[in-house]
Amino acid sequence: MTNTDILKIALEQSAIDSCCAPEDFFKEENVVALSQERAGRRAYLAEPYVFDLTSYGKNVVACVREDLQEVAYSYLAKYSAAHCFETPALHELDKSLAPFGLKTKFQAEYFLPDVTKTRIFGCAYDICVLEPPDFSGLYLPEWGNALCKERKERDMLCVGAFENKKLTALAGASADCDEMWQIGVDVLPAYRGRGLAKAVTSCLTAEVFARGKVPFYCAAWSNIPSVRNALACGFYPAWVQLTARPAE
Repeated sequence: MTNTDILKIALEQSAIDSCCAPEDFFKEENVVALSQERAGRRAYLAEPYVFDLTSYGKNVVACVREDLQEVAYSYLAKYSAAHCFETPALHELDKSLAPFGLKTKFQAEYFLPDVTKTRIFGCAYDICVLEPPDFSGLYLPEWGNALCKERKERDMLCVGAFENKKLTALAGASADCDEMWQIGVDVLPAYRGRGLAKAVTSCLTAEVFARGKVPFYCAAWSNIPSVRNALACGFYPAWVQLTARPAE
């Protein structure tokens, strides 16, 4: 799988989620798409977006409910692709969304693997690949990023780091859509700073590729340790998203 292949798959998935065409993410102008039911969207998107902004860096694609189209056009006309995802612009957007009972909520950066930079890192602990029967008993708070209790059937694969049979770090891959598996990582507090996140993430990345799927990684922009882990494992920032939800 090449970097071009990976980006193409990611763009096709984003187009399904945002009710647009893949090429819309690289137009010179911003795009406002009407939110609607579409088969194949990411599993954790329980319903179509009400108001969502996505950017791969070139422009912004807004996927919005019909009555919010004017809000989207007005907002995107005022701010560049980079600045519409940051304060103080977001405070202004919240004021525009308030009459509709909405408020900005989720903001995240997504990473894709660069196949010329990904490699497996070792560590001082035992690294093991875990299949679903092996991690069925690990749906615990300390592994809440690697595994999702609400969507157990989507958790396909894990890689754990063990010290004398004690699990110290866990990376999990969730089949959030047909072609892409999202990686989540947890490391026990006492074991952080020892390269364990990098070891389990890099190994899991290779395992996901071996199964013919595209691994992708999500982190809040302010989660510096997580972002550093993504970069160290050969991932690069691919797109950002901002999503509004009912204010209550």
